[in-house]
Amino acid sequence: MPSIARIILTSVILLGILGLIEWGAWRNLNRMWSEHARFNAIKWAWRGVGVVQLVWTMVYFLRWPHWREFKPEWLLLTHAVLISLLVPKLALAGVEIAEGFRFGVQWLFSSAENRPGVPRRTFITIAGQASAGLLLGAFAHGMTWGRRGYHVRKYDVPMPGLPDALDGIRIVQISDAHLGSFLEQFDTVDPGLEMVRQLNPDVLCFTGDLVNDHSDEAEPWISRFQSLSGRYGKFSILGNHDYADYAQRTEEERETIRNRTKAIHGEMGFDLLLNEHRVMEIKGEKLLLVGVENWGKGFRQSGDLEEAISGADTALPAVLLSHDPTHWEERVMGQKAPIELTLSGHTHGMQMGLEIPFLGIKFSPSRLRYKRWGGLYTETSQHLHVNRGFGVLGFPGRIGMPPEITELTLRKA
Repeated sequence: MPSIARIILTSVILLGILGLIEWGAWRNLNRMWSEHARFNAIKWAWRGVGVVQLVWTMVYFLRWPHWREFKPEWLLLTHAVLISLLVPKLALAGVEIAEGFRFGVQWLFSSAENRPGVPRRTFITIAGQASAGLLLGAFAHGMTWGRRGYHVRKYDVPMPGLPDALDGIRIVQISDAHLGSFLEQFDTVDPGLEMVRQLNPDVLCFTGDLVNDHSDEAEPWISRFQSLSGRYGKFSILGNHDYADYAQRTEEERETIRNRTKAIHGEMGFDLLLNEHRVMEIKGEKLLLVGVENWGKGFRQSGDLEEAISGADTALPAVLLSHDPTHWEERVMGQKAPIELTLSGHTHGMQMGLEIPFLGIKFSPSRLRYKRWGGLYTETSQHLHVNRGFGVLGFPGRIGMPPEITELTLRKA
């Protein structure tokens, strides 16, 4: 447990940062609208929103552990409101810094008699406020339509030595359902599940994070995930959120929750792989499917790939299910393990970004943490696919990063 002094210091620093953002954003707004006839109304509306934001933030600091465990709907609402207000203000404050820098340079390199006064309106200010408005709109869209805009992405995966009978086998992957974030909003999720059924996969794989923290979150969803199937099998693994690690509990309580989560996988019809492998018989040929527990840099490392492939015929074409893509980088890539294709998730693409394939644009803030954060990556003859996630966590929305269902077709190289 952190000390009281540390909690107070952290709170003061965070509130100080928020205060600076608020100050910079208000300066930017004031620069544009101070001479407007309705400026007083704008000012009092801003102050009212600011007070609500401050009080809500302080309550959040005090109550988030309780909300996380017992009131997830309050946690999601708080994240939605505070993040949606903070990001546009952060944009305004950033523009104010840029405006100040521009003015400072202009002032510094002007003669004394020609030095400009402080401008009321500039192109940078106007552009910044327009950007903040667009951001606010983007967050509103992300929390409504964006989080339910399920998207099927399809890839062909060339595998050297793949038997002719396995050429064209389709693996459908979903990942990071985070069912606790949907608060039993079945109508939000049902269209995505129907898209999975319509694909009629040969093999269906779920690559971890069924829940946010507690097995109870998945109970209402059992029958819906039961309805999903794969012609040759339906497999799953655990993600870092499936171990009940993110709340203050005894180890006995955690173990009870973990065991129930594992049982729910089975009740949903998944063959849960816990550092294990399966050999699938498909059209007279064999495909090795390996599944490990969570292993990630900076996260729980329960995965044991050596144990998972122990006793397996490693000459068979192999597919690995491993929740965190850093496991592939550390334990598979570079022929460290005889695995042709690895399926991961975990990153969510940070639930925001911009991807325009025909222009070669692929960006997400997730890139700051993960080199491989979304899509299909290839190193020599080894492939990694990182699913961008089916659900949401923290921020209850998706901006330019729709929830993903992936169909990967194995091809003989």
